Amino acid sequence: MFFLLTADTLPGSQQPSVPAPPAPPSAAPPAAIRPSLPALPPPPAMASVQPSFVVAIDAAHGGSDDGARIANGEIEKDITLALSARLRSALSARGITVLTIRESDIDVSSAQRAGIANHALAAACLVLHATSTGSGVHLFTSSLAPTTPTTGPVMLPWQSAQAAWITRSLRLSSEINSALGQAAIPVTLGSASIQPLDNLTCPAIAIEIAPLAASPANKALALSDPAYRQRILDALSAALLEWSTDWKQQP
Repeated sequence: MFFLLTADTLPGSQQPSVPAPPAPPSAAPPAAIRPSLPALPPPPAMASVQPSFVVAIDAAHGGSDDGARIANGEIEKDITLALSARLRSALSARGITVLTIRESDIDVSSAQRAGIANHALAAACLVLHATSTGSGVHLFTSSLAPTTPTTGPVMLPWQSAQAAWITRSLRLSSEINSALGQAAIPVTLGSASIQPLDNLTCPAIAIEIAPLAASPANKALALSDPAYRQRILDALSAALLEWSTDWKQQP
């Protein structure tokens, strides 16, 4: 390590006195130049922004999960996927934004299905199923005990997230029940604790479509009958269109 020795650092040395240079005359700083700007208008009031109305359609099963075997040889996962695609087209034609959870024959876990719908802030979620037993359409809401909805961000238990939405899910079920009744399609109402229904943070219904049994109002129709499926899809579309009107009127 090297040190630079100067005169004032040498022992016994004396640094000659050197007068300090005169200070320059003080000068006043130039005045700041401020251009004359016109007065700005007041900022506009913040408009309240509401999320768009989105319907999530979940075609149950898929991939390695075939679901039920229907009497005529069809597989449930194929029926739900076909119904999902047709319902999406019907709703889109009515100006409703649709999110389809499954658009091909792939595996999607229950947690993924709920996560996709919840992330989209869906205004309604329909979980589509098919069965060869019973008649007409079976509507299921979650069997969780309802809790009081809260406002603002809040942490919800995953396994019971739907509890805060049970009341609105029942209201949605009533809308769909009414529309199906007008189409002369019998409806069976029920509740069940199933996934992803219990994990959804929006009004949510599981819809199980069965063949149509013969009755005074209907002739027997197979689940594969195109006209029968269309009656169901038209009723669901009408119910969701009415639901969108109610939803937009909410504060």
